[in-house]
Amino acid sequence: MQLLFQVMTTLFVEQLTVIDFSFFDHHRGIVGESWILDVELEGTLDENGMVFDFSHVKKQIKHHVDQLIDHKLLIPKQLPGLKTDIDGDQLTCTTTTHGAGYYRHSSPVQAVTFIPADAVTIETVKPYLQQSLMSILPKNVAALRIELREEVINDAYYHYSHGLKRHFGDCQRIAHGHRSRIQVFINNNRAPNLEQKIAKEWKDIYLISEDDLIASKDERNFLVAYSANQGYFELSIPKHQCDIIPTDSTVELIAEYLATKLKKEHPNDQIKVRAFEGVQKGAIASA
Repeated sequence: MQLLFQVMTTLFVEQLTVIDFSFFDHHRGIVGESWILDVELEGTLDENGMVFDFSHVKKQIKHHVDQLIDHKLLIPKQLPGLKTDIDGDQLTCTTTTHGAGYYRHSSPVQAVTFIPADAVTIETVKPYLQQSLMSILPKNVAALRIELREEVINDAYYHYSHGLKRHFGDCQRIAHGHRSRIQVFINNNRAPNLEQKIAKEWKDIYLISEDDLIASKDERNFLVAYSANQGYFELSIPKHQCDIIPTDSTVELIAEYLATKLKKEHPNDQIKVRAFEGVQKGAIASA
């Protein structure tokens, strides 16, 4: 007896990757973020009995997502007052927020992605990603479903953006970031009051390495600039959204900076800081 129906099978991958990026918000300014990506692929089985080879799913989709939005500055294309200028491979974007101030971001084109919306949210980025990913999948894949979600964090966290000029990869981009937990221990006991204090001080923060500061006559903004192997990067950002640290802003040095700062405030205590960089990774510093 011949079957008159076709069986569809769904392949799923939870937490296929974590997307670390910054986005521009008309009220908050430049905000670091980390989203977890879950994927479902629905389709008919190929000659090997698979919808899509598991060994290729993560590699192919992750590569495409990385090219689209990972370690980039996401800007809503319909952002009020947004002005853009392209000179060769150099893209400069300027805008003024409601209350936050004036911003100018200049970088190679590849460091920025424009989202076709008036705000960057999970709801606006999800269809953009889904449509682009469908174009690279094999023909036997009939449907793609993706979920973007934040890590569930029940204690203190902060959003931070930065750039690492000495990094040879995409971390050198001057406005990428993370949503990160922070844990502080005083004499081996958690100190939630100090964790909340750091999270409050570094809410939507931009971390500036001291030697990346450029002299500027603008009293309201800091000017940050450097050249890296991907090109020239420059950012003018309101001072109230920034903190200046004496080193590069790797997660190891962030943990060390916070531990040293807390040790000065609590000289007779043992300090340990667990600073996260996005989801489930980070560095520990003790003082």
